[in-house]
Parts: sequence; structure tokens; C-alpha cells
Amino acid sequence: MIMSIPIPSRQLFIDGDIPAATAEDVELAVAAARKALSRNKGAEWSKAPGAVRAKYLRAIAAKIIERKEVLAKYEALDCGKPLDESAWDMDDVAGCFEYYADLAEGLDAKQKAPLSIPMDTFKSHVLKEPIGVVGLITPWNYPLLMATWKVAPALAAGCAAILKPSELASVTCLELADICQEVGLPAGVLNILTGYGPEAGAPLATHPHVDKIAFTGSTATGSKIMASAAQLVKPVSLELGGKSPIVIFDDVDLDKAAEWTAFGCFWTNGQICSATSRLIVHESIAAEFLDRLVKWIKNIKISDPLEEGCRLGPVVSGGQYEKVLKFISTAKSEGAKILCGGGRPEHLKKGFFVEPTLISEVTTSMQIWREEVFGPVLCVKTFSSEDEAIELANDTHFGLGAAVISNDLERCERVTQAFQAGIVWVNCSQPCFCQAPWGGNKRSGFGRELGEWGLDNYLSVKQVTQYISDEPWGWYKSPSKL
Repeated sequence: MIMSIPIPSRQLFIDGDIPAATAEDVELAVAAARKALSRNKGAEWSKAPGAVRAKYLRAIAAKIIERKEVLAKYEALDCGKPLDESAWDMDDVAGCFEYYADLAEGLDAKQKAPLSIPMDTFKSHVLKEPIGVVGLITPWNYPLLMATWKVAPALAAGCAAILKPSELASVTCLELADICQEVGLPAGVLNILTGYGPEAGAPLATHPHVDKIAFTGSTATGSKIMASAAQLVKPVSLELGGKSPIVIFDDVDLDKAAEWTAFGCFWTNGQICSATSRLIVHESIAAEFLDRLVKWIKNIKISDPLEEGCRLGPVVSGGQYEKVLKFISTAKSEGAKILCGGGRPEHLKKGFFVEPTLISEVTTSMQIWREEVFGPVLCVKTFSSEDEAIELANDTHFGLGAAVISNDLERCERVTQAFQAGIVWVNCSQPCFCQAPWGGNKRSGFGRELGEWGLDNYLSVKQVTQYISDEPWGWYKSPSKL
């Protein structure tokens, strides 16, 4: 039986319910997915040419654009991000489905490409085949986009997928299910289970007939998924937390650097795993730069996410709101200084709104320096040399993103190579393109999403080698000659 999750009351949201899946529902979804790939059905999806799958992906992309305005509004209401950002996300969702449609078609041409081997009595090639049934567990900060980063390549590869979005923001993923039905996606190819982690996510992650798990979320949950998968020697890919640095050298345009710094931390209400939330600025410009940055931060419009020009909406839930405020309170108790922000905006008496916050006089042992806040909070330290900047940047258990701002491109190259991160931005922060790989090092996880790497996540490589000589192999004498 499917229970219901009450949608939390928000000022602009109509109350309602969404299904809360249980382990029983996971069993049904797995059965449907396996049936979709069954040899008895002819495996129409997994064995079809990539061009066939591409038609469905492009049809989904077209429907996303057709419904863009409604989907963007649902997303803004569901997770609190500004409506403009939600609309841009829908463009990215459609673009991602289009991109993986192209890669699905490209798979056909790459199959059976000959390998160069040192013996002319053999020939060898590789087949890339879908892994099978994949479980996709996604977060609430980019509800439909993060789901698409997994769903699009999984379907392009020929897998059958089971998507479990976050219980905090599931509405647009349910809309995706409706779109997939509308375009005629074959039954069982994509199954969407809304619900809580323990009741739905955990049974999906541990199910013996799910061939792979792809997860985006917290490091703590990723660790549990790894442990569960290890019992079955099941492949996983993990995109986890971050505490990314942005390093500002003393040769920059202060306003440009301040804008990128503010954008890099406060975009999507600061709820980005890759947020460059540790500012490392050269001591010779620190005072002037921070003064300029405070002016930029105070100019950010905090409002109802549906209001025109909103650049910072509420965080996703009451729990997240309390968590962010506790981080700020702890930083103050440990001796840090709040340069701006630090609480609720005065003009917003209701809702889970947190002012964009800048914290200075931070030490490397403080919680605010070491742990991911996942909210609009930026902490700052100064440096005097390039080596010190690199040491501070890498002083973290995480390794998702890192940014460097400098007019000296040779310096940028050195720093880029020294950063211990999976993604590096030079003279910018947070741009993301579906053609480029996304993922981290250290406790930020492993594996890469997006680009060709994202498709490879859902493909199994099979070597095929054939003996082609007319002569006997000659390992031992033929019985006829004994």
C-alpha cells in the first residue's frame, strides 16, 4: 500500500499529498524494470538501436520545453529557489535529454569497433551494453535537473531505471513520469518512487536485483549506500558533499571578483554541493575586497521566489533553516565575526529565509571552515603567498569544486593543477555544462556524471575475441595424429 506524504504548507503552495513508497513498492518497481529488459519480451529497450531510444529522449525534451512555465513554478514552490533559476533549470533539463539523445545515436556507430591486437590469428572488438536495472537516488536542491543527470544517460544506455527523488521536493519528478507516459515510453523503463529514505531509498539501494546505484546527496548517506552495495559487490557512483574554495589573488578587478564570489556561494539559496563557500583572499586586498563584497551581498534581493527579480528565496525546509542558523551561531560562539547577514531578513517575518551571511576571523579548526552548511553562508580567510593559498584551499576532506580568480593565467594554471578537486573554475564559479564531466575527489565521492562519462556510468564493457585462422590452434597434438 502506498501511503501519503503531506506537502508542507507554504505561503504560496496549495496543500496536498504525494505517495510515500514502501519496500513493497520497491519490489513492484524492480519487477517492472526487470520485465522491461526481459529476454522473453525481446528486450526491446536494451537491445534497440540507440537511435530508437534517442527519439524518446528528444520527445521528453520537447515536452519539458512545452511545460517549462508550469514546471518552473512547481520547482520554485517545492524547493524555494527563485523562479528565474527554476526556469533556467528547465532549459538545462531539456538540453540534457537532447544531449544524451545524441550520445545514444552515437553508440550505434561505436559498437564492434575493431581493437588493435598483436596476433593476426585473432580479431577483437568491444561491445558496450546497458548495465541493467539501475537505482537513481537524487536530492532536493535541483529536483528535476539532478534527476535528469541520471535518468537521461541511463535511458540512453538502454537501462531500465528506478528514480527515488528527495521527499522534500518530488513534484517535478512526478511531472516527468506524466511526460514519459505522454510520449509513450515503454512500460517499466522508468519507474518513479516518491518517499522517505529509510522506507524507499534503503530498500532500493540494497535490492539484489538492482544492478547499480547512482546517488547524489550527503556524504553520510553515500557511505551507507557504499556499505550496502559492498555486500553484493554492486557498482555505485556517488556525488556527495563539498566545501569548495574560491581563491582571490591581488591582481583582480574587485567588482568582478566580488560578483563571482557572491554568485558562487549564494546561487540556489546557497544550497549547492559545489558552492565555493570558503573564500581565500590575498591579505593585501582583503579589507577593500570584503568591503566591496558586503555591498554586493546587501544588494541581493531576498523575497518570495515567485517575485520578479528574486535572487535568494527560502531554504528548503524548517529542518534546514534551523541547521543553517545553528552553523552561524556556532561560528560566533567559536570566535568568528559576522560581517553581514547572520539571521532572518527583517522584512520577511514568515518562511525559512536566511540572510546571505559573510563570516570572517575564521580559523581552520572551526566547524564553519570544515563542514558543509548547504545554505547561504560564506566564510573567509586571508593568505600571503600562492603556496599558502593552495594549502588553505586543499585543507578539507572534500574535493568537489575549486575556483581561482586572477589575471595571471600562468598562475591560474599552476593553481589549477595543485587543487585537489574534480572541477576547477578559472575566473568564474559554478558554470555547468552537460558536455563536461561533473564529480569530485576525496569525500565528495567518485565517478563522473555528465558528458560521455555520464553515459559510461550505465554501460558494461564486453570484450569479444574471435579465432580467425584456418589452422588448428596447436596447443597439443590432435587426437587423430596420436
